[in-house]
This record gives sequence, structure tokens and C-alpha cells, in this order.
Amino acid sequence: PNPEKQPEVNMTRLTTQRAEALLADAEQRNPGPWVGHSRHVALAARILAGVHPKLDPEKVHFFGLLHDIGRREGPTGMRHVYDGYQFLMSEGLPEAARICLTHSFPIPHTQAGSSEWDCSPEEIAEVQAFLDAHPYDDTDRLLQLCDSIALPDGFCLLETRWVDVLMRYQNYNQYTVPKWQAIDAIKRKFDKMAGQSIYRLLPGLAERVLG
Repeated sequence: PNPEKQPEVNMTRLTTQRAEALLADAEQRNPGPWVGHSRHVALAARILAGVHPKLDPEKVHFFGLLHDIGRREGPTGMRHVYDGYQFLMSEGLPEAARICLTHSFPIPHTQAGSSEWDCSPEEIAEVQAFLDAHPYDDTDRLLQLCDSIALPDGFCLLETRWVDVLMRYQNYNQYTVPKWQAIDAIKRKFDKMAGQSIYRLLPGLAERVLG
């Protein structure tokens, strides 16, 4: 990734139809539960953008649909963030490409990801350079939050998602708890803006938790 400032996004290109077409093509290349997860991340982002004074629900919905698009290249670990960035940059979508990188790192360090790296040292260094050069904004933070409350079949509590990811990848390190704390802080920020727990805004979550 090039740490230089990217050109401003053209909002006419950020349509749900375009994102769904890219996601459908990716699903054909590599079917899996990541597609359902992506759709729930997108829906959560659209809903929660509604309580924020500046975020655009359609824009963040687009980003949510494509945040894991790097998985189009097949089953990988952290490589999916790098592949997603490269693919969306080639599609002329720099802001969506940015989310491919930032959504996985609530702590802006490459060792704070959820799974093992399967990139070259040079590629990992490129990702770190990008994170160093791009301080997070509320769009980045919202997608980090939504990535942590979405399963393939619906919404969940933060703790449920954390346990799910930890059990699948077993990648616990010194960044794990600070990463969880960072996500919890984002949730509390959006709780405050919503005037209630964001969990109350997510359809089906109460039924999942309470049975």
C-alpha cells in the first residue's frame, strides 16, 4: 500500500449494486461464511451511521460489503487485508481499499490482527507503513466495531465474536486485550450517540441472546 494521500472518493461509484456485484464475483471465486459476515457488517454500519452526525449510511454500507473482499483470492489468513487493498485500488476505490486494511487493526499494528500473517515481510511492512501514515477516523472505527458484532448468520455481542475468532485462529498475543478494549471504547462512543446500547438497534440480536 502507498502511504501517500489517496484521491478523494467519487461517491457516484459507491453504489450498493456495484458492491454487491463485486461481492457476488468474489463469492463465486471463494464461497464461504465470510460473505454472510460481510453483509451483516454492512447492515450494522448502515444502521449505526444513522446515529452519527456526519457518517453517510450508504457509503459505510458499501465499505462493509467489501471490507473482506480480499478473500476472493481464496482461503488465507491476514493476507486477505493486503489482497483486498490491492484489488480495490485497482478498481479505483481508494477509501474502500483503506477499510480493507484498517478494519482488522483496532490497534494500528500489524501484529494486532486476528490470525497469522501469510504475506511476505515486505508486504507486512507496507501494511504497517499505511497504518502509520493514516490516523483512524470515525469511518475506520465504525467498520472496526461492525466487524466485531457480525457473524455470518446475524448480529452478536462483542464477546461472542471475540471468542468465535479466538477459537478459530488461536492467535492470542499482547495486543489481544488492548484490541478488545479499543473496540469496547468505540461501542461506548456509539452507545452515547445513540442514547442507548447499540445492541438495541440491531435486528435479531435480542432473540439470539435471549433465545
